Amino acid sequence: MSFSSLQGSLSSSSHPLVPYGWDADWEAAFAPYAEQGLLPGRVVRVDRGQCDVLTPVGAVRADTAFVTPHDPLRVVCTGDWAAVEPGGNPRYVRAYLPRRTAFVRSTSSKRSEGQILAANVDHAIVAVSLALEVDLGRIERFLALAWESGAQPVVVLTKADLVPDAATLAHLVQDVETTAPGVPVVPVSAVDGAGLDVLAAVASGGTSVLLGQSGAGKSTLANALLGEDVMDVQATRDADGKGRHTTTTRNLLVLPGGGVLIDTPGLRGVGLWDAETGVGQVFSEIEALAERCRFLDCAHESEPGCAVLAAIDSGELPVRRLESYRKLLRENQRIVAKTDARVRAEIRKDWKRKGAEGKAAMEAKRGRWQ
Repeated sequence: MSFSSLQGSLSSSSHPLVPYGWDADWEAAFAPYAEQGLLPGRVVRVDRGQCDVLTPVGAVRADTAFVTPHDPLRVVCTGDWAAVEPGGNPRYVRAYLPRRTAFVRSTSSKRSEGQILAANVDHAIVAVSLALEVDLGRIERFLALAWESGAQPVVVLTKADLVPDAATLAHLVQDVETTAPGVPVVPVSAVDGAGLDVLAAVASGGTSVLLGQSGAGKSTLANALLGEDVMDVQATRDADGKGRHTTTTRNLLVLPGGGVLIDTPGLRGVGLWDAETGVGQVFSEIEALAERCRFLDCAHESEPGCAVLAAIDSGELPVRRLESYRKLLRENQRIVAKTDARVRAEIRKDWKRKGAEGKAAMEAKRGRWQ
């Protein structure tokens, strides 16, 4: 196929990039680059300044030197739509299209930089192993990042075949559903295939990123959805049920039933990154209660007329949920404060206010003692 005929076929529903998510909107966004003679392509893997890109003429290896800014959130990522040179040795990525969504976490470094894990994702599939006690707090953390990314979260409870009976499984699902309002919760077993049809139907509707800790069964789940052993799988340790980093890079794969899957390495640390909106979505019932508090700036600690504390007293709201909400908000505020002077000033102001209140309370107690 000549280059001119290739350019003319890009809007066709049969061209090679459709299975990877190409559509009319991406075509329109790419038009200026098409005029420059560049090829569109989906980034399927990034590794040390190089990336593998699926283009209409096949898979190519391209250098990212021209799109490597100092901002780590603006580097090329798996899932990006790139504008690639039609030839050359080396071949270069010249630009990438504005992202519709981006899944970002903070790194574990003391610099608290953001790290983008996947771009242009429609569904964020959070894999949670039922071989271990379910950590609801960790699920909330993943969901906050997922909502913040702009993707629709889905919680998949893997290794459901290890749960002894249906009643116990139903109880676990209910616990997670309470923790994840508005999020589908799907128990799945790659051993007997239970739940895979439901998950495959979800994943067929666009691009999904598969997230979770090492040992959560992500690679096994990916193989089950792909219908073949594409991803390496290693056994979890008997001592603690934790896995090894089977997947070491982020890979983009086309599913046989439609849709695209991005598999990621196991995440030992999941730090928030400017995810206040996502935290609010995860704890939507607390934010709804807060609207009924007497004071607009209620901290839900000891204020009179606090609807959140009233819900705690009545048993409507679990104490664990409120504590987790506070913890994630504090963590997110610390991350934002490192790069936002206004937020730092607000935190200092809040510290001074609380310090003054504590001092006044102590002086009042001393007055009563005298």
